[in-house]
Amino acid sequence: LSFSFSTIPMAMFVLYESSSGYALFDVHGLNEIGQNVEAVQSSVSDLARFGQVVKLTAFHPWQTAQDALNQVNAVSEGFMSEELRSFLELNLPKAEEGKETKFSLGVSDPKLGSCISEATKIPCQSNEFVQELLRGVRQHFDSFINDFKPGGLEKPQVGLALSYSRAKVKYNVNKEDHMVIQTISLLDTLDKDINSYAMRTREWYSPHFPELDKIVNDNYMYAQLSKIIEDKSKLSEEHVPMLTEVLGDEDKARELVEAGQASMGPDLSPLDLLHAQTFAQGVIDLTDYRKKLYDYLVVKVKDVAPNLAALIGETVAARLISHAGSLRNLAKHPSSTLQILGAERALRRALRTGGKTPKHGLIFHSSFIGRASARNKGRMARCLAAKCSIAARVDYFGDSSSADFGEKLRVKVEERLDSLHNVYAMEEVLEDEEIVDASGEEIDEEEAADDVE
Repeated sequence: LSFSFSTIPMAMFVLYESSSGYALFDVHGLNEIGQNVEAVQSSVSDLARFGQVVKLTAFHPWQTAQDALNQVNAVSEGFMSEELRSFLELNLPKAEEGKETKFSLGVSDPKLGSCISEATKIPCQSNEFVQELLRGVRQHFDSFINDFKPGGLEKPQVGLALSYSRAKVKYNVNKEDHMVIQTISLLDTLDKDINSYAMRTREWYSPHFPELDKIVNDNYMYAQLSKIIEDKSKLSEEHVPMLTEVLGDEDKARELVEAGQASMGPDLSPLDLLHAQTFAQGVIDLTDYRKKLYDYLVVKVKDVAPNLAALIGETVAARLISHAGSLRNLAKHPSSTLQILGAERALRRALRTGGKTPKHGLIFHSSFIGRASARNKGRMARCLAAKCSIAARVDYFGDSSSADFGEKLRVKVEERLDSLHNVYAMEEVLEDEEIVDASGEEIDEEEAADDVE
């Protein structure tokens, strides 16, 4: 954004936001040189020449460090604070309504210039000429302010830089998605570790009690039972209540006791049994921790992206955010990119070989895609990606933390899924018929399906 003028104004001022306060400079010689960037560039390195072009008009120092931080935050966001407005109105010529202003104000940020122009009617500009002027002011700023002691400019610069950086990286509860990314990555790692520990548990314990593999398929339950049974030769009726608590079926618990008493597996040494128990305890601990971590993920995703979670579920929403890098990046993606997010390798391979491009990526794990028929998965993925793109933008750029938009979008996707089922039924009826348009040419199958819908 740049504010330009057809004629060079009679006067020009430049606003400089330093670490010590606001400074207003008067630019001379515009009628002779105009907005000549090269002339300014050649004079920046020479303070004597640059001092003839730029003169300090007013300086407003910060009162406290907190005041300096608030003013710098406002300027970085392109917002004019009341303190800046008072400073400009006090030191600039009055801008009369209905009359052409005889001066302009040069600012570093176009957004700040727009805000100043709308609020005070002061014409602002931000172009290469202004940037060169500000570069010279920044270089010789300590020479313009006589009250600075040696090193007096560096100390507020360092302090303000630390405060500004600390405020920028401060934890934001409403828009924090970093923990979602870390949590979903940790869940994937835990799944691999649990499977590895469960496999080792079965390898160590199954030679001793091979019948247990056939009776119990669940790894978590297998680890619990191996911890209870330990030596199968000691199984008796006393173990039935404990086994029933794990299995949830007393008959199955008695069957397990009988299988242990009749088992042909060899005995394990105390050391081998200790290894098996260690792996079994690892499966139990990791599985319990994973359950707690998943509950945390559900709550966190509902806080960060409530509409996206209501639309496709917490796990798929977390995977999309993690793959995109942040909720902001996901919100900036078009729906066509979101649709194949996670299938980049397949897309590159298809482009390289000239094959068919993938129809879906991570959103394939959504229940909507699973419920769609094979020939309608692509259409369903395209519809779901469009709705996910809307939900992500509402979550990031919206002010509300409710999931109303996500619920409404979910209803729309359900309606689309039902309509695709109806279209599929009609397509089966028309499969054996030749569909011909008015010109007698055969219509494409997907276009025919849309016409039927």
